[in-house]
Parts: sequence; C-alpha cells; structure tokens
Amino acid sequence: MGLSLKSIYPDARDDLRAAFLEFVGTIMFLLLGLGGIQASAFSNAASVAAAGTPALEVASINQLLYIAVSMGLSLLVSVWAFYRVTGGAFNPAVSTALLLVGGIKWTRFVLYCIAQLAGAIVASALLSGLLPGSLAVGTAPAQGVSLVQAVWIEAFLTAALVLSVLMLAAEKHKSTAFAPIGIGLTLFACHLWGVPYTGAGMNTARSFGPAVIGGFHSTHWVYWVGPFIGSLIATGLYTFLKHIKYAKLNPDQDTDDHMLSPPPPLKRMISRMSESQVYPKDKADKVSNMV
Repeated sequence: MGLSLKSIYPDARDDLRAAFLEFVGTIMFLLLGLGGIQASAFSNAASVAAAGTPALEVASINQLLYIAVSMGLSLLVSVWAFYRVTGGAFNPAVSTALLLVGGIKWTRFVLYCIAQLAGAIVASALLSGLLPGSLAVGTAPAQGVSLVQAVWIEAFLTAALVLSVLMLAAEKHKSTAFAPIGIGLTLFACHLWGVPYTGAGMNTARSFGPAVIGGFHSTHWVYWVGPFIGSLIATGLYTFLKHIKYAKLNPDQDTDDHMLSPPPPLKRMISRMSESQVYPKDKADKVSNMV
C-alpha cells in the first residue's frame, strides 16, 4: 500500500493555500508601502532639482513622515484584509515568533517564509517596472552608523513590532479584531526614528526584495541578523509575561462591565470618611446613594 502526500502531510493543502495567500498579502503590503517610499523619493528628487540644493536639505521631515505613514497604513490595511485567512504575518521575524510561541507549525513557518520572500521580490519587481526612475526603496545603515549599532537598532525596532503582534493578535482578547490598528501604528512609530539610521527594515523580506531587484550591498546581512534577534527578544518577553500570568497584574481590562469601573470621586471620598468614622455611616450611605 503506497503512501500518499495526505497521509504523510495531512495539512499540506491548507498550508499551501495559506502560503499562497500570504504571498499575495505580502505583495499587497509591500507594493503599497514601498510604493509610498518610491513616490516620496521621486517627489523629493523633483524638489531637489527645482531648488538646486542637496537632497538632505529638502523636505527631509516631510519625507520621513510620508515614509512612516505609507508603511504603517499599508501594514494596517493589509493585515486587516488577510489576518482572518493567514494571520497576516508578511514578515519572517513575525513568523519566527509565531513558530516559537506555538502559533504556527514548522511546516507552515517554512512555507510562509518562502512566500514572504517571494512576495517581496514580486512587489519590488512590479514597482521597478511600473514607476519611473531607479528603485529607491532599499535599506542600508546611514553614514556614521556602525554595523553594531545598525544590528541593534533593527533588533529593538523589530522586537517592538513583533511584541505588538504577539500581544494584540496572537493573544486573544475582546479587541483582537482591532489588532491591525495597533500593529500598523507600531510600524509607523518605529519608522519615525528608524528610517534615518537604518532605513527601518524590521522585516527581512522587505529588505531582501528590493536587494534582489536593485542589487545587494555589503551590509545586507544586518537585515537578517537584526530582525532575527528582535524576534527572539519579543518572544522571550512574551513568554515571560505568560509565565507570570500578566492578566492578574491588571485584571478586567477586557471587560465591558461598567460596574467594575472606579466609583465617582465624591462617592469614594464619602465611603472613606465613613470607614474612618469621620462621617456617620448611616448618613454616609444615604449621601452615597444619592451620588
């Protein structure tokens, strides 16, 4: 009796379908996000030509905000569109964390990483073909930033992003449906200070795709090592929070029972006065019920 793929790998069909959709979602995310970065570079180049000044002196803050908003909103809408289908990782660092915490199996992890890298290449190729000018969406440490600094900047930025995914999406609660908002805002915040120093990769696929199309540089390894370290940091912190049963530290945060809200200040003051016998208890109860 011969062995079939289904008997060896029963989840093959679902995993392959999910991986294909992760591929599509990654294309959507990076086509929108990197497209915004390319548009920013194109607009900035036009401003430089018109003003006749160095690029760094023209619209640098506006360009930074444009890039941060483009990437943050692109992740928000892409995750919201796909998280019910694939989880909407779009990032090998996120997939690594999900594997380590038991959110996905290793087979799906491998397929997701392949899908994410392939999706990044396709998105970069589409941008290169669709938009004028050379592709200007790659990541590289800025002048004056050492390789050690670049690795740890990438690590800490990635840790913040991955932790937001674990706490808002992987960890189930009443506001899980709104997790894409928090995740997108996290990416936005990380870009605000990461872009000037490392380009704010935080995602090996995001750095790998443009490098395949536009060429690799000698520091490309930073965008593999940094995000991997960041994924481990976030996973370690998440595991620690689960170990200490973090929900007990600040309970009832996901409840909608208004009775658990703090009492009105005046009512609380009267209650304390009654307990300290400054105010007669019977009168305190009567006044408290009127508040």
